[in-house]
Amino acid sequence: MKYLIFDAGPLINFSMNGLLDSLERLKENFKGEFLITKEVKEEIIDHPKTVKRFQLGAIRLEQLFNKGVFKLADLNTEEVDELKRLRDTYMQQANSMFKTKKKPVHLLDKGECAVLALSTIMKRKCKEDVPIVIDERTTRIIIENPQNLKKLMEKKLHAKINAKTETYDLFKGFKIIRSTELAYIIHKKDLFKIKHPKAFEAIVYGLKFKGTSISEKEVQALSKM
Repeated sequence: MKYLIFDAGPLINFSMNGLLDSLERLKENFKGEFLITKEVKEEIIDHPKTVKRFQLGAIRLEQLFNKGVFKLADLNTEEVDELKRLRDTYMQQANSMFKTKKKPVHLLDKGECAVLALSTIMKRKCKEDVPIVIDERTTRIIIENPQNLKKLMEKKLHAKINAKTETYDLFKGFKIIRSTELAYIIHKKDLFKIKHPKAFEAIVYGLKFKGTSISEKEVQALSKM
């Protein structure tokens, strides 16, 4: 069985851009499962359903959840406990990785860390990489290039940062897919309903402006592929 694990951001982004139908078609084509954590469900459905501004998007996503397009992972009690322990470990280690003179630098929240924890558990269960669909920039850089993240945080905070570099290895080995990269896969499989020469470029820009961290250069490169 193949799996993709979704963070909240990409699902919200696809919803805001009116692309959830393409996600449903990708699921039919994928021949595997799209998984979320309880933390992500809370963020995309349970809480926003109580806020009028976000209610419509939450209802759209809840419909896909009820249809089984994405679902909670089927974990036993021991695995649920393990997920919580891993989630808390990732969060504690990430948020003590960098320190200014005054205080530790907060990097990751519970939602992102739960996604990392689920990926770890599912990778062990199916004995292969279980990619995470995530747009959150800090999470991606802490996985792909923590040294560069230190420089970025020093620039952002205008402060010298001391790094606990021995924790870098804890976040190695996760496979990351951004919303725009997932859109490229959908495009190559011809699963978007919109048929127009500029449609894919417009979709990538839509995802960029709704929260995917992607440079102009990367947008142009994707559009030309």
